[in-house]
Amino acid sequence: MSKVKVSLLDYGAGNVRSVRNAILANGYEIQDITEPSQIEEAQVIIFPGVGSYRSAMSVLKSKGYVEPLKRYLADQTRPYLGICLGMQTLFESSEEAPEGEDSMPGLGIVPGHVLKFDESKMAVPHIGWNGRVHHQDSPAFKYVNNEEEVYFVHSYQAPIIKENEDWTLTSTTYCGQRFISAVQKGAVVACQFHPEKSGQTGLNFIKGFLEAVQDGSISNSKQINVDLKQETQLVKRVVVALDVRQNDHGDLVVTKGDQYDVRESNESEGELQGRGGVRNLGKPVSLARRYYEEGADEIAFLNITSFRQGVIEDMPMLQVLEEASRNIFVPLTVGGGIRNYTDPQTGKTWDALEVASSYFRAGADKVSIGSDAVYAAEAYIESGKKSGTTSIETISFHYGAQAVVISIDPKRVYLQNKEDEAKHFVAELESQAGPNGERYCWYQCTVKGGREARNKICAITLAKAVEELGAGEIMLNCIDMDGQCNGFDHALMRSVSEAVNIPVIASSGAGKESHFTDVFKNSNVQAALAAGMFHRKEVEIEAVKKHMDENSVPSRTWSHRGKEQ
Repeated sequence: MSKVKVSLLDYGAGNVRSVRNAILANGYEIQDITEPSQIEEAQVIIFPGVGSYRSAMSVLKSKGYVEPLKRYLADQTRPYLGICLGMQTLFESSEEAPEGEDSMPGLGIVPGHVLKFDESKMAVPHIGWNGRVHHQDSPAFKYVNNEEEVYFVHSYQAPIIKENEDWTLTSTTYCGQRFISAVQKGAVVACQFHPEKSGQTGLNFIKGFLEAVQDGSISNSKQINVDLKQETQLVKRVVVALDVRQNDHGDLVVTKGDQYDVRESNESEGELQGRGGVRNLGKPVSLARRYYEEGADEIAFLNITSFRQGVIEDMPMLQVLEEASRNIFVPLTVGGGIRNYTDPQTGKTWDALEVASSYFRAGADKVSIGSDAVYAAEAYIESGKKSGTTSIETISFHYGAQAVVISIDPKRVYLQNKEDEAKHFVAELESQAGPNGERYCWYQCTVKGGREARNKICAITLAKAVEELGAGEIMLNCIDMDGQCNGFDHALMRSVSEAVNIPVIASSGAGKESHFTDVFKNSNVQAALAAGMFHRKEVEIEAVKKHMDENSVPSRTWSHRGKEQ
């Protein structure tokens, strides 16, 4: 029997490439839905949703997909898998498009309304690996261990109400709040989590769903007894960063950060005025694949020479993302060059949204903005008004806050006394004192990879400003700690993570397993990132997670332990 053909409803959102690759990895053929008539003819529809609810419903409406979709879903006999927004659009409405003249009703298949998480009680978006409580036994989970976490990234959630209890397939809790993490009735299945970003667990979920569609058993779900006192837990993430740049031969390699001398001390790999070639710690795609197999929860590609050139013309980096997304099914972040710029040769102008869109189409899930975020925050603070045109605002509006990561690169300005600085937020260094025993400092922001300091703004003020502009996450570095292998800057991590209501990723300074455990125990960061210690194989990801587990810091359960099935 030939396998069913998957009809993919791509409405032009964020990274849909990974959904395609996850379907292909399970051996199924894909047909894109490009006109409404194809919906009625489909054998099975998968609707991947990455972005904002308003954008999704606007496109569905403008392309004439709304009514055909409603007919397809009406009797729950036609196979459907909605992912993230593909689930939220099944409901009656969303607070992401509130009632009013420009309200945008949902498909109305599932009773209830999608609401925003309470920002006064939790960091929003909800980003990371969390568990599920099962309300139904479904063929879609045939190959999934119920103890394995899946990946979430969303600011809005659908609560369980009496009218949709019979739809609820799984629920998840975040900071004590329970929400629907998957629904099913008949052949209609949808999930809030991203299976295409949930590693082998997610691939197995897609496999179970499509196999059940193939053999006709997908509707055979049944209600089971559920303990609503059971809560799930958002675990701490281990992120690996790859600093990518060109060597003297034009090849992209993983090297040390751009603020360092990235050349070898001998002339064996180059002939640049007696200096060696660019230090090569590995090829980006193969190295990223290794980290995925070893259990990395996320991978970040940081294009450390992109400030010198335009991303649109930077085809090698786009090709890296395309190739990496073929076999890596955890979130991919890319940073570098996310800004408005004009090509000096052609005179053509590109805006930040177009640059980000090119990265998303190539396989990125999130983009990291650095220098441009500092300039935007300074202008916002000075004017007191949002322009609506900054890279943060435009990308967040079209793709959602969860797609925008801000990379903050501060350096310490040491103080002997807290009162010595009145303009900026002052942190107490405690055990990580300055070179002359200074117990205090403020964190001066920098741009251009740390090469230019800014006096107008400190890291804490910057973090608050970018959150207000629409950022969904912060990657927090510290120039003073970077490359020192002495641990993360706890004072900085604690100060920023307590000042904002969006997730923070700790970066700079990791040199051993305990540094991850320490920063999680001493601050509110949700993730921690390292590069060199993993590249040089001084520390393994498994060792980091083992140390976390032994010290009661929750980490992702990854049953394959580096051995993808």
